[in-house]
Amino acid sequence: MHSPHDPYVRVRGAREHNLKDVRVDIPRDTLTVFTGVSGSGKSSLAFGTLYAEAQRRYFESVAPYARRLIHQVGAPAVEEITGLPPAVSLEQRRSVPGARSSVGTVTTLSNSLRMLFSRAGDYPPGAERLDSDSFSPNTAAGACPTCHGLGRVHGTDEHLLVPDPSLSIRDGAIAAWPGAWQGKNLRDVLDALGYDVDRPWRELDAKDREWILFTDEQPVVTVHPVRDAGRIQRPYQGTYMSARRYVLHTFADTRSRTLRAKAERFLTSAPCPVCGGGRLRPEAMAVTFAGRTIAELAALPLSRLAEVLSGAVGGGSAASGEETARVLTGDLLARIRTVTELGLGYLSLDRTAPTLSSGELQRLRLATQLRSGLFGVVYVLDEPSAGLHPADTEALLGVLGRLKEAGNSVFVVEHQMDVVRRADWLVDVGPLAGEHGGRVLHSGPPAGLAEVPESATRRFLFDEDPAPVRAPRTPSGWLRLTGVERHNVRGIDAAFPLGVFTAVTGVSGSGKSTLVGQVLAGVLADRQAGEEGPGAGERYCAAATGLEAVDRLVQVDQKPIGRTPRSNLATYTGLFDTVRALFARTEAARERGYTASRFSFNVRGGRCETCQGEGFVSVELLFLPSTYAPCPDCHGARYNPKTLEVTLRGLTIAQVLDLTVESAASFFAGTPAAERALRTLLDVGLGYLRLGQPATELSGGEAQRIKLAAELQRTRRGHTLYLLDEPTTGLHPADVEVLMRQLHGLVDAGGTVVVVEHDMAVVAGADQVIDLGPGGGDRGGRIVATGTPDQVARTADSRTAPYLAKALRR
Repeated sequence: MHSPHDPYVRVRGAREHNLKDVRVDIPRDTLTVFTGVSGSGKSSLAFGTLYAEAQRRYFESVAPYARRLIHQVGAPAVEEITGLPPAVSLEQRRSVPGARSSVGTVTTLSNSLRMLFSRAGDYPPGAERLDSDSFSPNTAAGACPTCHGLGRVHGTDEHLLVPDPSLSIRDGAIAAWPGAWQGKNLRDVLDALGYDVDRPWRELDAKDREWILFTDEQPVVTVHPVRDAGRIQRPYQGTYMSARRYVLHTFADTRSRTLRAKAERFLTSAPCPVCGGGRLRPEAMAVTFAGRTIAELAALPLSRLAEVLSGAVGGGSAASGEETARVLTGDLLARIRTVTELGLGYLSLDRTAPTLSSGELQRLRLATQLRSGLFGVVYVLDEPSAGLHPADTEALLGVLGRLKEAGNSVFVVEHQMDVVRRADWLVDVGPLAGEHGGRVLHSGPPAGLAEVPESATRRFLFDEDPAPVRAPRTPSGWLRLTGVERHNVRGIDAAFPLGVFTAVTGVSGSGKSTLVGQVLAGVLADRQAGEEGPGAGERYCAAATGLEAVDRLVQVDQKPIGRTPRSNLATYTGLFDTVRALFARTEAARERGYTASRFSFNVRGGRCETCQGEGFVSVELLFLPSTYAPCPDCHGARYNPKTLEVTLRGLTIAQVLDLTVESAASFFAGTPAAERALRTLLDVGLGYLRLGQPATELSGGEAQRIKLAAELQRTRRGHTLYLLDEPTTGLHPADVEVLMRQLHGLVDAGGTVVVVEHDMAVVAGADQVIDLGPGGGDRGGRIVATGTPDQVARTADSRTAPYLAKALRR
């Protein structure tokens, strides 16, 4: 029995995921960093065990009625944890914020700014004082009635909604409609309403075309669907929604970036003619502070906003309530200082949350927590340095230090060695991933890791192995963009070398992702799609040359490979087709007449119908997103008992899906199609993942490497340009080495690789570097330096140079 004043969090018998009966003691009131290769079990210990148990204990104190309304992570597999305070989790994998969510709402800075305008703003003579809600575009009291507080009015026309009028509605004339069942439903409803869905669109009556595309009516009709073979489809009540209404509704309300981007393609957009883009009613826009409206202040970068507010109070420009203005402005400045300290001073309050990276969102939440005044809690953070330039890491460490000094424990899952070196306590998990990990190799001060030879972290923490010196490759040609204009990238000319490995660097917000992910990718995508007019990329630059040298563009990002448990590693890579074919060729399957489709969990016949082959059932939670629980009938196997009677070399299809990539490589030895897919997954360091691991359980880094593995399987045709945005995010330095071998292999095979990157070890090994800056936001957007790593490291006004020089010395 431990003393109630025991200063340690003590974990006994942790078995979550791959943890092997872990026993560890971690001191409270410290900055503790959890390290280990990807899949070693560090997140299972920090989030799956410690945070999950703290949350479970909190829910035990909540009334049963309220408890069922809250999303719970479930009780972790652990015997005992003592000394655990309440916990706050700041993860990167959160639900995507809506379009009305912004930097101001995430940080609550908008609330403070609205209060300042309400209490201390300059009102027109005779105007009534407004409450703070009247300055919010998200309330009925404040939103401009024309654009509903969005600042822009969106419209559409027949040309956008129906790009090919020679098609019939059944053949997909209305391109703006959704695919799959929802699109079929709208077509069936139209058919039931008496419209001809089989005639070419251009032959329909103009009045009918107008109604189908633009009506605001939503008639309900009984639909008698065409019966598919083997499926009983009963009549149902279907509601019609016009193409315009569907697109506007999707654009405004969806939380899916993909659906929102698709809807945007069918819309025209212009500033609201009433509010001019200010999003507010005229009476709110008439109030000023420091000579500016609230919309004008919200559009300023936070670093500039702080200067304006400081000048306003210093000069006594508030017409009324100077003391009130001083107090409210002081609070605003203190909150802004925390955000800018984390390297986010380039963001404006009106920047919408869906346009932020996961790293930016997490740091904004971190800044908010720092001002919350909580003490005595455990903050569990998921790679807070993700997306941070080394120049901003110092500020991050300062913020984490202040959270600790306020009387809190800060537990951080981290791969950035500069953060690890500053920890008070280090918990290293490993030695490898999956079943070869799950043990605590070291728990103590970081210096003690030097005595642990089996740790994969040790050699990187103490710089034991200097990186081999590699002569930069010579470019085979150049792809040049001139007059680039997009966001904060203003009128620059950029040259990307072909046939080499290029790293694009710069502080957060300097314009890297804009230049590479939007302009360069857009120009190449336009060319691939055969765009005749200016496409998405060409709108952002005056001219592009050298495009003819690139035959194919491949963008490998960290977006999920699927949004439900139905999508997994085996299906995404195509490996599952081979596996199903092998099962169909077994003697038992042939005797029963089972084809390969019998072994698919996506079609009727072989799958468990209770969960429809997902292995999980969706549990609806009132007021909250649904969550998943194992199927009560198949217990996660996905298949019905008859299908599971067929075995391949002693294993059922469910057991094969449960194999790790490493185990599957041995099991399928001698099957060329399976061997090739598994070999590429092993080559990118994913041997610990299970073949059937649901997409919902994969990190962004894992999703990116699965996409890369799928690409590596392809037979290369022509010159391919690979674009990757921060491919090392979420990767341990040992995993980064594995990934870099593959990327350099793509270049050696005749391709071109361009990466946006903050990891200086990766940049030091590149052939060419393009450094943007010198700062973020309106202080960035210029090419500061370009050349070999050695040349860029000697550039005087580059913020990347000193860190790159240090990496080159290593």
